Amino acid sequence: MELDVVDLSRLQFAITALYHFLFVPLTLGLSVLLAIMETVYVMTGRPIWRQMTKFWGTLFGINFVLGVATGIVMEFQFGMNWSYYSHYVGDIFGAPLAIEGLMAFFLEATFVGLFFFGWDKLSKVGHLMATWAVALGSNFSALWILIANGWMQNPVGSVFNPETMRMEITDFFAVLFNPVAQAKFVHTVSAGYVTASVFVLGVSAWYVLKGRHIDLAKRSMTVAASFGLAASLSVVVLGDESGYLSTEHQKMKLAAIEGMWETEPAPAAFTVFGLPDQAARETHYAVRIPWVMGLIGTRSLTTEIPGITELVEHAEGRIRNGILAFDALQKIRAAGASGAPAEVRQAFEEHGGDLGYALLLKRHVDDPRQATDEQIARAAWDTVPNVPSLFWSFRIMVGLGFFFILLTATFFYLSARRRLDRYPLLLRVAVLAIPLPWLAAELGWIVAEFGRQPWIIEGVLPTAAAVSNLGATTVLLTIIGFVIVYTALFIVEMALMLRAIRKGPEPDDEPEAELVPPALVAAQ
Repeated sequence: MELDVVDLSRLQFAITALYHFLFVPLTLGLSVLLAIMETVYVMTGRPIWRQMTKFWGTLFGINFVLGVATGIVMEFQFGMNWSYYSHYVGDIFGAPLAIEGLMAFFLEATFVGLFFFGWDKLSKVGHLMATWAVALGSNFSALWILIANGWMQNPVGSVFNPETMRMEITDFFAVLFNPVAQAKFVHTVSAGYVTASVFVLGVSAWYVLKGRHIDLAKRSMTVAASFGLAASLSVVVLGDESGYLSTEHQKMKLAAIEGMWETEPAPAAFTVFGLPDQAARETHYAVRIPWVMGLIGTRSLTTEIPGITELVEHAEGRIRNGILAFDALQKIRAAGASGAPAEVRQAFEEHGGDLGYALLLKRHVDDPRQATDEQIARAAWDTVPNVPSLFWSFRIMVGLGFFFILLTATFFYLSARRRLDRYPLLLRVAVLAIPLPWLAAELGWIVAEFGRQPWIIEGVLPTAAAVSNLGATTVLLTIIGFVIVYTALFIVEMALMLRAIRKGPEPDDEPEAELVPPALVAAQ
């Protein structure tokens, strides 16, 4: 089988990204849970809350270190495996990543040290501020990364410069307040909160089942259930907002998620179950709920959601316009310093927004201007991502989201009634549910990133045009190396986490006299 450097580069980035994202959600969620627990400690002075903060902080630290190590590798890949992408959009994509490093990562990394080593060196309030700074830094880090990713999904505030052959930023605030980026940020962060909540809930349930550290476990479950319920509801609401934005900015992704091959009369139905057949271009055995997709995707009963076939026809028209832009671009470059005629520049300005569609032809013909009608039609169908993968990834993710609402709501109720230890079966369910938020998060990234294909920048730069000039064998060898190293790191991380959980919290050695609230001292 012939090795394709584009597919191998995509596979390598997918492996490293999905592995890195095993650590990101737990870091985001645990950082906030730690700040909440320590806030309760400072307000009440009860040593159990300090013990809880330090115990869950140990697990946070293990996860944080692995997250940093795997995240650094991803940034190097932009220059090594995706050099043309870095050249093409570096002015825009690099800015949020640089701000993330300077503004968020350094903030987080600095105060992580104070969190772990400042318990006996800082005042209670000072240490609490350091903990909240860690949480703030973690979430700011996610914000800037998702601003960069959101621009890839919806490239606003930028324009292509034919003189430099690069995308250049024209409105930084448009990039910053990109609605897709903002929705992705809140949705992703909320998913991280759910991940940490279910993790804390499950580990605490295990302690209760084993009859160990009961006080710490019950309090941790109360915090996790309350925080997790709010986060789970938020994920569903913000997922609905993402669906609405997809209708406006990524119509093909939405149609693929629905397995909607033909445009339906408004309002479109939601397909609960079906077997999408990409070869036959239809969805077999579809079970639909009338109106629901129309309401989610358009917020109305009268607006149509275009199907895949109609979107392919639209893409074919844009490819033909893009060929005109490509032709004008070649003439501008050939003219050099002497300058191209005004009519050539006008042609580029008129059709330049479709230049990326012409680049889709590069997988079929060296010069898009020489493309046949058949090649144009094939390139148009290349804009359709893998429908079955998106269809089922989305539905499993949504099903898990509703399960998390039910799980956290149940334990929230049991906590309010002080019955957390009354139902061993529910405690076992909580333990078994620990891996599920990670599954949901990984499926979410598959929907977001795999659903954008064949674009690395939606409508601007095809993925096939963005790779470095590397040999397929070289990329394959690095994939094997990453798999070996990351597997070893995963085993080490799991061993450290399980060891810390089995060991349990350290006995807190803070003098009890220091923990008595001032009001109580005055009363005595």
